Amino acid sequence: MFKLIGGHAIPRLDSVSAGWPVLASGLACALVSAFLAGIFPALRASRLDPMPVLKSAGPKSSAGAGERRLLGAVTMVQTALTLALLVGAGVLIRTMINVSRVQSGFDMEHILAMSVTAVQGNRESFHHRALERVSALPGVQGAAFAWGVPLTGNNWPGTVDIEGQPPANKASDQTTFPLRSVTPGYFGLLGQKILEGRDFRSSDKDKAPEVAVVNEAFARRYFGRSDPLGNRFWMNGRDKPAHTIVGVVSNGRTDDLTTAAKPEIYLSMWQAGPFSKHLVVRTAGDPRSLIAAVQRELRSIDPTVAIENVKTLDHIRGDSLASRSFAMRLLVGFAVVGSVLTLVGIYGVLSLSEATRRREIAIRTAVGAERRDIWNLIYSEGFRLIAGGVICGIAGALVLTRALRSFLFEVEPADPATLIAVGVLFAAVALLACWAPARRAVRVDPVEVLRYE
Repeated sequence: MFKLIGGHAIPRLDSVSAGWPVLASGLACALVSAFLAGIFPALRASRLDPMPVLKSAGPKSSAGAGERRLLGAVTMVQTALTLALLVGAGVLIRTMINVSRVQSGFDMEHILAMSVTAVQGNRESFHHRALERVSALPGVQGAAFAWGVPLTGNNWPGTVDIEGQPPANKASDQTTFPLRSVTPGYFGLLGQKILEGRDFRSSDKDKAPEVAVVNEAFARRYFGRSDPLGNRFWMNGRDKPAHTIVGVVSNGRTDDLTTAAKPEIYLSMWQAGPFSKHLVVRTAGDPRSLIAAVQRELRSIDPTVAIENVKTLDHIRGDSLASRSFAMRLLVGFAVVGSVLTLVGIYGVLSLSEATRRREIAIRTAVGAERRDIWNLIYSEGFRLIAGGVICGIAGALVLTRALRSFLFEVEPADPATLIAVGVLFAAVALLACWAPARRAVRVDPVEVLRYE
């Protein structure tokens, strides 16, 4: 159950198990709750005088109007809390629906990614050989190395001075960009289009002029409608060699699906290669079926190579949404349980009311009240409980959804459509809980009830 709800949002959840200590503490809490819930009715029953009850031939409820009002207030509070949870779950469900419609800018199907760190030997030679051997595997359509796989947050920040822009004289004036380095073919592998210029080439190496590819957001922000190709920028000061922009690639939401594409810079990995890299592999079928083969090829080149975080890009996408998914499942679970308990509570309060008002109902029927009047009598009491709970619940929902603001996407905390839909649906279902007590009330036989009075 924890794994079903928690998903990837709870770190090291796989190492947690519900052992005897957890079960014992849960049982203890349940027993204490049952004791506290039953102690007051038990005390009241122990003080009951049996003589008045035995003098009556018919059973009577000992619940008075004050106790019914107290139970009604408790049920109203329960209704309000449940409605707040339902609204919170509703806006999170709408968020997940909106996120599922977001175009990431990448072709994320059939992509396998893993972190690869070569420890010994010539690292550049290892990566060239690794690309050749992995690309030759049956079922592999292409492979590339990258530092900055989408939706993992992998990049390194760099301060950049752009040609034609005022030079940054102070640290506060410097512009910082997420920098990523990739090998040739990476953009095509992930379905990104080269809009202008070219992709990286195998000749873009150490001794070749420094080149870079920028995304469309970068080109539009700093060059407008002018051609960005051939323009230069300097990283970490103009005393360093300049990078020349040779291509513009389509935008992608690399950090978060809920965040619009920001300006980004890609460097040639053969010119700016970090120690650890991600191997990205496109497959014809299920990427997981090739994990063992890819790892075998990498270790055949270097037995000491470190291979970690082996995941499909779809899995990485799920990880990026884990916090939202966890919050949604948690609130949906609480809302479902709360709804069941609330409906049971409404049914119990109205059943108690019907039992304690049987004499009143019998008298009303005897003096000419119709079945419709008895239905209205019970339903009006239930409607007051439900309406009061819904009104208070909407106020609570506004507070709860504001606390969930950081999880929402393209949904306002006070979303009127969700508030109205949840309120109307819950009220309609809650009114169904009034049906059984009202049905028993209209079947009260006034002759039988009044005979005992």
